[in-house]
Amino acid sequence: MAAPADLAERRSADPGGGAAARGAGTGPRRASRRSDRPRRTRGTPVTEAKVDIRRDPGRPDFVVEGAPGALLVIISGPSGVGKDTIIDALRRRERETGRNGKRHYVVTCTTRPPRDGERDGVDYQFIDREEFLRIYRARGFLEANEVHKNWYGSPRDQVREALIAGRDVILKIDVQGAQVVKEQVSEALLIFVVPPSMEELFQRLRERATETAEQLEVRQRDAAIELARQGDYDHVVTNETGQVEQTAEKIEAIIATEHTLHPTRRVRV
Repeated sequence: MAAPADLAERRSADPGGGAAARGAGTGPRRASRRSDRPRRTRGTPVTEAKVDIRRDPGRPDFVVEGAPGALLVIISGPSGVGKDTIIDALRRRERETGRNGKRHYVVTCTTRPPRDGERDGVDYQFIDREEFLRIYRARGFLEANEVHKNWYGSPRDQVREALIAGRDVILKIDVQGAQVVKEQVSEALLIFVVPPSMEELFQRLRERATETAEQLEVRQRDAAIELARQGDYDHVVTNETGQVEQTAEKIEAIIATEHTLHPTRRVRV
């Protein structure tokens, strides 16, 4: 399906206009809380005190403050490194230890078609470009990005509602999206997942068998670019082959340490 005009004409910009796109290999879009706030006009001053933001987390023009100690955790890494498998392990470990519901795993919106086994509303929210643009224009995404010719966006209301409820938020996004979120939410905890080697990463991509030879070449090139950005993250975790449980355990330890160090810190988003 052809992209709507606002998307098709702005391959170098976010949908609906605005800042530069954050596709692989391009610079990050600048973002700030100030740009999210409504313009003030004479006679109608706008302040955060004018609305109880705890009851209205869907208002993108106000900053929401999460419950004390609730974390926003960003997990990134190149395609094929095992991010989805790691998150599945985190979910399972949470259930098995009786802590189910302590975290919220953001379900990202995407315009790409589902892969075999992916479930709408669980793995991703699969929507068309027109719907994606509608949400973007309503400022419903915390960040939005075009990756490999498909758009991805992190629903703002999911993040806000979970933080207000005191739940840690786990958000899986690419390096450019992570940079945008960090610029808006300085309290975000960034974790980058790396493969044991580039050859191992490429082998995983080949075994996945979901891309053409041309697409594999693009993903391999993008992986090198993304791996060069791991220094922008708070923590780097290696996902060794066949050791996803150990990787999940390392991430849980990082989150637990953050809770210990900052038990009352509030995330503003």
